[in-house]
Amino acid sequence: MARNGMCTRRSRRWLAVSVMGGLLYTALSGTPLGAQEPTEANIASGRRLYHQKADCQACHGWSGNGDKLDSQAPDGADLRASTLDREQLIFVIKCGLPGREMPAFDRRSYTDDRCLGRTQADLDRLGLELPDPGATLQNREIERLADFLMSKVIGKGEMDRAACIDFWGEEVDVCEDVQP
Repeated sequence: MARNGMCTRRSRRWLAVSVMGGLLYTALSGTPLGAQEPTEANIASGRRLYHQKADCQACHGWSGNGDKLDSQAPDGADLRASTLDREQLIFVIKCGLPGREMPAFDRRSYTDDRCLGRTQADLDRLGLELPDPGATLQNREIERLADFLMSKVIGKGEMDRAACIDFWGEEVDVCEDVQP
C-alpha cells in the first residue's frame, strides 16, 4: 500500500512539475497573451493532424471526449473538459506525460533537457515510461494541432449536432448520430 501511495505522490509531483514546466515554457517562449487568432487553414490542418498523422483519436476519441477508437490504445483524457491553455497544451504535446501514457510528439523531447530539464536517462532512473508516438510532429504541426484543439475541443463540453458539424468543418455521417 505504501508503494501505491508513493506512486500517487510521484504522479501528483510529476503533474505539478509538468504544469510548472508549461508555465516556464510560456514565459520563455515570448508568446504574447493576446496572440493572433488561428486561421481556418491552420485549424483545418490541425484537424487532419488530430485524425491522421498524430492519430490523437486513437486514445482521445474522434471528438476528444476520451471515448477512444482503438481498444488497444491507452485511455486518453477527456479534452473537451480540459482547462489547459494553448501554451500548456503545446508543452504536453511536445513533451508528453511520462508515466501517464501520453507520448511526446517532439522527436528530440528527451534527447536533451528541453522537457522539464529531464533526459531519457532521468526518466529511466525514475521508472517513468514514455510510449512512442505513431509519428513525430514538427513545431508548426504541433502549433496547428493546438490551434485546432483550442478552437474546437478544449473546454467545449459535450458534443451536440451543431458542435459536431463545426468540429468536422462540414456535415458528416457521424454527426447524424449525435443528439441535437
